[in-house]
Amino acid sequence: MSFRTTTATDYVEDVSPGTGSLPPRTWYASSDTETLSLNGSWRFRLSPTADAEDDSFAAEGYDAGDWAEVSVPGHWVLQGHGSPIYTNHLYPFPVDPPHVPTGNPTGDHLHTFDLPSDWPSDGGAVLRFDGVESCARVWLNGTDIGEFKGSRLPHEFAVGHLLKPGGNVLAVRVHQWSAGSYLEDQDQWWLPGIFRDVTLLHRPAGGVLDFFVHASYDHVEGLGTLRVDSDVDGRVTVPALDIDVATGESVTVPVRPWTAETPHLYDGVLATEGERVPLRVGFRTVALEDGRIKVNGTPLLFKGVNRHEWHPERGRALDLATMREDVLLMKRHNINAVRTSHYPPHPAFLDLCDEYGLWVVDECDLETHGFTEQAWRDNPVDDDRWTPALLDRAARMVERDKNHPSVVIWSLGNEAGTGRGLTAMAEWIRGRDGSRLIHYEGDIDCRDTDVYSRMYADHAEVEKIGRGLDGGTHKRRGLPFILCEYGHAMGNGPGGIADYQHLFESYDRIQGGFIWEWIDHGIKDERYGFAYGGDFGEELHDGNFVCDGLLFPDRTPSPGLIEYKKVLEPVRIVGDGADGTVRVTNAYDFADLSALAFEWSYQVDGETVESGVLSVPELAPGASADVKLPDPPADARGGETQWTVRATLAADTTWGPKAHLVAWAQFPLSPRPFTAVAQNDGPVLGERRITLGPAAFDARTGALRSIGGVDVGGLRLDVWRAPTDNDNGAPWQPDLRYGPLWRELGLHRMQHRLESVELGDDALTVRTRVAPAAREVALRTVYRWTSDGTRLRLTVSVAPEGDWTLPLPRLGIRLGLPGSADRARWFGGGPDEAYPDTKSASMVGRWETTIDALQTPYVRPQENGARADVRWVEIGGLRVEGEPEFWFTARRWTTEQLDAAEHLNDLQAGDTVWVNLDHGQQGIGSQSCGPGALPQYQLRPAPAEFTFLFSEIHG
Repeated sequence: MSFRTTTATDYVEDVSPGTGSLPPRTWYASSDTETLSLNGSWRFRLSPTADAEDDSFAAEGYDAGDWAEVSVPGHWVLQGHGSPIYTNHLYPFPVDPPHVPTGNPTGDHLHTFDLPSDWPSDGGAVLRFDGVESCARVWLNGTDIGEFKGSRLPHEFAVGHLLKPGGNVLAVRVHQWSAGSYLEDQDQWWLPGIFRDVTLLHRPAGGVLDFFVHASYDHVEGLGTLRVDSDVDGRVTVPALDIDVATGESVTVPVRPWTAETPHLYDGVLATEGERVPLRVGFRTVALEDGRIKVNGTPLLFKGVNRHEWHPERGRALDLATMREDVLLMKRHNINAVRTSHYPPHPAFLDLCDEYGLWVVDECDLETHGFTEQAWRDNPVDDDRWTPALLDRAARMVERDKNHPSVVIWSLGNEAGTGRGLTAMAEWIRGRDGSRLIHYEGDIDCRDTDVYSRMYADHAEVEKIGRGLDGGTHKRRGLPFILCEYGHAMGNGPGGIADYQHLFESYDRIQGGFIWEWIDHGIKDERYGFAYGGDFGEELHDGNFVCDGLLFPDRTPSPGLIEYKKVLEPVRIVGDGADGTVRVTNAYDFADLSALAFEWSYQVDGETVESGVLSVPELAPGASADVKLPDPPADARGGETQWTVRATLAADTTWGPKAHLVAWAQFPLSPRPFTAVAQNDGPVLGERRITLGPAAFDARTGALRSIGGVDVGGLRLDVWRAPTDNDNGAPWQPDLRYGPLWRELGLHRMQHRLESVELGDDALTVRTRVAPAAREVALRTVYRWTSDGTRLRLTVSVAPEGDWTLPLPRLGIRLGLPGSADRARWFGGGPDEAYPDTKSASMVGRWETTIDALQTPYVRPQENGARADVRWVEIGGLRVEGEPEFWFTARRWTTEQLDAAEHLNDLQAGDTVWVNLDHGQQGIGSQSCGPGALPQYQLRPAPAEFTFLFSEIHG
């Protein structure tokens, strides 16, 4: 005979969503009833297992004086109790649903609170948890009131009958692992704790329960229709529209519609017998028409990002200021849409999206990606036992967020395979809210969805889809297409996004996409600067794959975000400059150009010599106008000339200050003349050195030693760069991953064989063969030096030998300058780094910065900091001009040291500044989780010749 005893923690492995909580309802931030925030310092005890401690801590009078303290909202593993774990898709525990390990870190939380003296004595009260990972059991004043799962979703409990004026004891037991963990396998850190707000809400008699604001817009008639359905009868007033109607009653009036570009909200009030709730009403209609996603009758083009919630010290416990910073950064970088990957965000974030204007794809807290390791066997979304939990998650998302005009699409979740549970979720959502569309990327045949969605499809496939040649089911062929993830922003990159945007704008069916992702999830750490997967001793981890954002962890924009802003510009300015005319096109979907001011400037050799206002009509969306530039200013210098046209905010807005740059373009007028060098001086052989004009060379090797008074060391051909995350690619990809192949070929350890040092009448010629050990491929390299007496000219000729099957990382020369060099000035692209497929945002001009500021601080160090299209650079006492234009990079460590570093703290400045002057660079691509560099951006070995002119800077 055998038997199984039940335990007090069986709920942890129960597939149900929980017990005791109230039905889900809409979330609102305030009303005229009392609320009490229970955020703050809580007592905390961590146990190694779910059954390690009894429940006596929940009883009144329990002495927790020797317990630690943690901040709520917060994650205990970021407050000195245990460690975070990062996995992309692997479950960090055995896959045996719904079971979890006995070793299950469990945090007991205690908080004692008094009711305010004016807390009403009538009515009830609700205790609301906005987010707890991953399973919680709750007691109030010794009474067990329930338990719940669904980490990024709200749960409320009726507690009015349990409250007392003072000394209330709230006890919460939180388990890191539960059956719910199988539904929360998102690509992020596993971070247990009470990480969102805990609030006590007074619920007066006759107070508001749930309500649904229906606010549609007829774009033909310009009319909005409002109806507010409420569980409790009341009245709805919107003073600006002279609306005063009963709940459940429709009213139609002329309105200004809500869009992400023109986010007009009307303030209103829902008043019941016992409560008044402020409303912010946005009128808009979402529809699937003619195979396109339309709002207010206009097709959308999503210029989006995927956004995880993240703070480098607080994890997913975000405050309102941080959320607002995210929204403002998005608006200022021309982003118009957010996919809330892969869970509903803090509800206050959606309030901000309503206010400032962002389209939102609201995604359910669901991902079961780890089941892909077993071909989706036992996947919960295709197991009826889990369907109540799935429906609960869908309902809690929809009911909480249904009154936000910014939410235009519901997403069932992410990377959860396929199954009956997803169909049930879609059917329930359609029954509850038919006013929005449904998304789920894994539904490849679009059985349950209204949008054909893919991740990381390459450019060729996207174009094929845009042309309608992708096949698929009849239903899918008639649906709009979006890339819910593309442009993987890991490390240096992403590359090729301008090419994607061109496709988005070329085919009506393609309605944009969402870059993966918004922010690097680096954890601030004294040891590393920012820590990533594996830095906390995890058994399984996915390294720095968690650092794949357009923002660095401290919310500094990366070059990738600057590039994306340029690619997304809502104003297109094109022309050749020669005829003095530019065409301005309004690329907004809804807004005209009345909010923008335009200006022109004229540069000679990168310096602005004149500027003025450019008169541009207030073009309607999609409209264009040809605008005449003034006559070029007279200038006798005979230098390189160009026009620059800028579009800026004409006045302060809610999201940006007056003169904030929105869009720009440059048009070359006359090319630069290259400085000729008369070859007056010939090389002179001394005892140990060769002199040539201002330069000295080693007599035996022909190696450059100095130019005037500036020491120069190590000048030689260089083809290696510290591989980027996109160079290295992802192991699961079938395409060639050049980073590992470069290393296998030996490009990081090229050997330089000196073949000859030749002194001619007017030139010093050094011939070399550059090749990796154990390989027969090589680069025959000739350095030809000449001088006019004060300047030194180097022409480098490169000829490949052997069967080169790979592109080169870079092609140019490297040299070392004294460590006293601290600044660089240049005429060329800037101010930030650029590579062949990431140079849309590189503006030609005169720039200056420090050597340290030239570095891009990627969380995992890698190739960075190249400036493109450089005409000349001044650094360390030297001026270097190039023919043709070149890339330059300068840093206080070698490429080899950069390559070896795992964290920024590994990089230590040496006594040399290493400078790369590159004729060519390999493109970046997005192969850390997408396609590599397109063929036109690959640096294929081929005969090449390039020239640099060196001169010492005096004074």
